[in-house]
This record gives sequence, C-alpha cells and structure tokens, in this order.
Amino acid sequence: MTIAAYGSWKSPITSELIVAGAVRLGAPKFDGATLYWIEGRPSEGGRNVIVRRAADGAIEDLLPAPFNARTRVHEYGGGSYTIHQENVIFSNFSDQRLYRLNPGSAPEAITPALPLRYADMTVDAARGLLFCVREDHRDPKREAQNTLVRVMLAADPEEGVVIAEGYDFYATPRLSPDGNQLTWLCWNHPNMPWDGCELWLADVQPNGDLANAQCIAGGLEESIFQPTWGPDGRLYFVSDRTGWWNLYRLEDGNAQALLPMEAEFGRPQWVFDQVTFVFTDSQTLVCVYSQDGEEHLGKLNLHTLGFTRLEVPFNNLASPVAGTAGCIALLAGSPTESSALCLLDTATCSSTVVRRSSNLPLDPGYLSIPEALTFPTANGLTAHALLYRPKNRDFTAPEGERPPLLVFSHGGPTGATSGALNLSIQFWTSRGFAVLDVNYGGSTGYGRAYRQRLNGNWGIVDVEDCVNGARYLVERGEVDGVRLAIRGGSAGGYTTLCALTFHRVFAAGASHYGIGDIEALARDTHKFESRYLDRLVGPYPERADLYRARSPIHFTDQLSCPVIFFQGLDDPVVPPNQAEAMVAALKAKGIPVAYVPFEGEQHGFRRAENIRRALDGELYFYSRVFGFELAEAVEPVLIENLI
Repeated sequence: MTIAAYGSWKSPITSELIVAGAVRLGAPKFDGATLYWIEGRPSEGGRNVIVRRAADGAIEDLLPAPFNARTRVHEYGGGSYTIHQENVIFSNFSDQRLYRLNPGSAPEAITPALPLRYADMTVDAARGLLFCVREDHRDPKREAQNTLVRVMLAADPEEGVVIAEGYDFYATPRLSPDGNQLTWLCWNHPNMPWDGCELWLADVQPNGDLANAQCIAGGLEESIFQPTWGPDGRLYFVSDRTGWWNLYRLEDGNAQALLPMEAEFGRPQWVFDQVTFVFTDSQTLVCVYSQDGEEHLGKLNLHTLGFTRLEVPFNNLASPVAGTAGCIALLAGSPTESSALCLLDTATCSSTVVRRSSNLPLDPGYLSIPEALTFPTANGLTAHALLYRPKNRDFTAPEGERPPLLVFSHGGPTGATSGALNLSIQFWTSRGFAVLDVNYGGSTGYGRAYRQRLNGNWGIVDVEDCVNGARYLVERGEVDGVRLAIRGGSAGGYTTLCALTFHRVFAAGASHYGIGDIEALARDTHKFESRYLDRLVGPYPERADLYRARSPIHFTDQLSCPVIFFQGLDDPVVPPNQAEAMVAALKAKGIPVAYVPFEGEQHGFRRAENIRRALDGELYFYSRVFGFELAEAVEPVLIENLI
C-alpha cells in the first residue's frame, strides 16, 4: 500500500468512468406483463428514451432520435409518458407536444404546435380520451395557467378541453377502474404540494366533462400524495395529517388509516407521477417507505390490514414503483451496487435485475460505506447526515494526517439524500476526501415537523446544520479542521454560499447552479417555485429585508475564501445572472474565484462532457486551494485572483 497525502490518491473512479455507459433510470410502468421505463442518457446529450421489456425478456428502445420524452410542466417535469394496450403517449421535449407512438410506427403528434405543455397523463380508452395536466404559456404577460384537460387520443386540433380550473396547480388525475370517477390533487400559492394540497373527486360525464366535484381530503396544512384507485374500486392515498405521510383508504366518504406509523410513505412532489405503493393482486398493496432515514419495502393485506416488512437484497429504494400480478418493478441499489431497475417477486422476495444505471464493475476496495450520523445542532436539536470516510485499497495517508472534509448540501431544499451508491461521492472518497452528506432540518424522511424546521429559516437552519456537522467531525478529530469545503447544487448551492459568507468554518466551496440572491429568485423564477420562498423566508416584497439579509450577494465583504461556480446558461430555475453577479463581486474583491458556464444546459447537467468537466474542474480547484498534487492530469480551470 502506497503512503500518499489525502486528496492525491489515484482512483479508478474517474469522471470518464462515471459517465461512460451511465444512464438515469426512471418511470417504470407495466402494461400487462410488458415493462416500460425511461433511460436518460448523457451519451446522447441527456435524451430520455422510452424502453420496453417484453414478457419473454427481450428489451428494445421504442423512442427514435431525436425524440426526447421529457415535459417542462413545473420545469422539473415527470409524468412524461403513459401506456395503454401497447400505445405510448409521451411529451416531446423540444416542442412540448403530445405524441402517440404505435408499435411499428413513427411518433405522431396529437396536439398542435402551440406554447402548451402537458404532463401526468391517464388514458380513458372507452371515451377515446386522455386526462392530463396542461400548462398554458400563450400569454407572455401573465403567469402560466395550469389546468386539467381532456385530450382526444386520435388527435386534438383544439389542444384539449379544460375540465378543471381555478387553482394555481394540478396533479395526478386518475380515472377509476369503471371509468365513472376522476380524482386529482390541486393547490394554490404560496403552498407547495408538501405544505398542503387538496384531494378532489368528481363524476365523469359521457363526453369526459366533470360533474359533482368535491374536495374529500387535504387542506392548507395537510399534504396528500399519490391518490390511486385500488383493485377493489376504492380510492387509496397518502396523507400527513398525523405528522407522518401514512396510507389511507376512502371508506364511505371518510379517510381510514391503514397503517399508522412514524414513517413516511410519501415523497415531496417535485416531479409528477411519483409512486410509492402499488397493487399486485386484489388483496395486496406493496409499498416503499422511509423510517429513521432508511428505506424499506412492505406488504399490506387489504382485507386484514396485516403488514409484513419484506426482506430484500437491497437497502436503498426509490420511487417510482410499478406493479403487476405478484411482481413489482422498482429502482433499487445498495452502498456497493449502482442503482438498478429490478423485478421483485413479492411472494419469494427473489429479484431480477432488468437494467443497471451502470454496468461497470467496481472493486469494493475503492468504495466507502456510509455511516448514519446524528449530531447536535443549534437550539438544542439534532440533525442527520451520512458520513463517508476516505477509502482506497491502494493508498493510506501519512501517520497523523487527517483528511479534508467535503460537506454535501442537497437540493430542494425539501429533499433528502440516501445511502445508495453514488459514484459522484465515491469520486471524492477514493481520492482521500471524507464526505458528510447532510440531511439538514427541512429534509424529507423524518416527519412533517422536521420538514417544517426550515419554514421561515431557510439560509439559517440548513446552514447551521451543515456547519455544525463539520464542527462535530473536527471536534471528534476525524477531519482536518483547516481543510473543510462545502458544495451543493440549486438550493444546496444557496446553502453553500450562505455557509461560506456568514460563517468562518469552511475554507472553500463549490456552487453548482446555486442561488446567490434569493430576492432575485423571488422576482425572477418559474411559476411552480415563484411563491415557495413565502414559507421558507417570508412574503415578498413585504419582507424584502429578510431576503436581502439572507442573500450572500449583498455580503461579499464577509466572504474571504475561494469559490468555484458551475452554471447552465439556459437555466430557467436559477438564471445564470445569479452566478455571474457573485463571480463579478468576488473578482472585484480579489478573492480566488472560478466560473465554468455550460451552453445548452438547464437546471442540472445532463450532457456527459459537462458532467465530466464539472467533476474534474471541482477537483482541480480544491487541489490548487488545498495544495495537494493530483494523481492524474485533468483539464484546468481558470481561477481568478489565485496567487
């Protein structure tokens, strides 16, 4: 074993390996015994391809280039396709039109070329209709209009007929098995769906219009998730009315709790068509749930309400899931195996891997296994994180040296991190960095009260938890207190910039499409998040003072450590002027700063060459700032003001 300084270890987990053959897997759906899913392929410029696996195991791409199954509703998308009797309906990214893809035929547009976006579809075959969410961008002088519409499956020259309107947002239209009722979710500004939303139910008329619509659950302080019709014709859903997202069933107009637990059966609805529970037969519901920060799989008998936790060969589970007779498809992984689309027999718990996100073999000698960490933070509370120690079978550090620490701040901020194998973390640990992946107050998976810690305190609670997590490790003697760095994307980038500006703990940081000016974000962002900050910070412009006080751009005089910025130039969520303003301020002050912009990228990087550039550029930046030699040559980035 070679003795070498932390950070300088040579690793086989390169940026090239991370993107080589890697795909993003999502949206599994069954049509009978046939399984469909989406693969996001960095090697094809981030194109989302619909893939099909027949009952005999044969796999084929269905979506020819250049078609890209991705919707821009809410900008984050999700729910971009549906299937019925081998016919695929999908939203195409370049024009946002709906297309029908019949077996053996080229995609055919069924909506006109107008500035309209569609998502979260359900088929009404008996009426020849499609129910879905529509986002109307035809009037540039007003906010986009979100409605529920019915669209003719054959082709709809009139772009769909509005069947529900008046709320700011709609999601999850789902048709009952007999076709007589439609259910959906809706909510208004300033709520996000995880704050509070309403569950509605209506009768469907012969022409597809709705009648007798009524709100049956939810409200301003109750979040509903995934309304779904069961095989018994009853409506199932998840509600956090007790403080935890638990399972319910509608019984004679009342919500019956099926499995009261201090566990989360729901997820924050950043994207459409998230699924955490499915039915595998007339009496069985199979669900993914989170408890104490870990994901589990369970089986509920709908008749007796007996519940069994399933022992499965993986410990990191992600929605969505899909179900068919005695079997589910889900995305699963472990700390040592890349995420995979798996088929699981719910009777035997035996599994078959259909597709891995990466097929590259990984030697466990280079993989760091996360350790769940609970640590003290501000106001006498505790926070949660995953700790990854440096790990490389070929290297050890000089005696007495402590590793540099890289704190990861996840996006959202209403999101969460997990212990699934993440090569972007192993990229760092295999080079000699320790990584602390923080589930700060406001994160999902620990109940509504933990999620609400961030209300009114964004830029405070999240930052304190990241800072206190780093201090905790320094106090325990596990990391080098003078080589602490923090990095994050989007909202995590904001947490990063706040930590670097308002605290004196970190020596460097990296902002990936992060927010430097939350006042500018309140004035200039897309509809879905345009009032998000009302709860996280305060109403704008009434509390413009809070926005200015918590925006790092106004306090660059307090920032005294190097920062690198990565930014997509077509980002509609965090426009590039935010990063550019921060860079300009740091350059003027003489602080080392680097800026790496990416043409054609939006909120998050999807192209292989840009993912590689961001990883290598950040590594190069830390090597120059912390003064260690790189084991391999990487393309340098220009660092202004670095002596």
